[in-house]
Amino acid sequence: MIDSSLSSLGAKVVVATSSDENHPPENITDGHTKTFWMSTGMFPQEFIIRFAEPLEISAVTVDSYNVKHLKIEKNTSQNASQFEFVTEKDFEHTEGHLQSNAISLNGSSATHLRFIITSGYDHFVSVHRVSVQN
Repeated sequence: MIDSSLSSLGAKVVVATSSDENHPPENITDGHTKTFWMSTGMFPQEFIIRFAEPLEISAVTVDSYNVKHLKIEKNTSQNASQFEFVTEKDFEHTEGHLQSNAISLNGSSATHLRFIITSGYDHFVSVHRVSVQN
């Protein structure tokens, strides 16, 4: 099952390295690709999504713009610390339209997922939607 709105599952962005009042981190979980979170221009950038309860996740889909390299880490504790590496991926540059990347997490159980954008194709990147498949 893919849920287009993580917020409907009780998921929240609990940490983001940058925030613009016009493009807040909550936009990542609202299920829409027209809204987005935008970085402030330095790397790495990261955000952490907390789920209401531990969730088995087979894959995530990230809809973004100008992201070059992304790492994903997870944890199963109640606080957002002590993460373990899950995977990383290089994204293709897509001029003028969104990048949509499905990333396998191999059935990882997670309370938190940390997304670390280590580099971009420009100074600014945007993340429009993250969805999960269990």
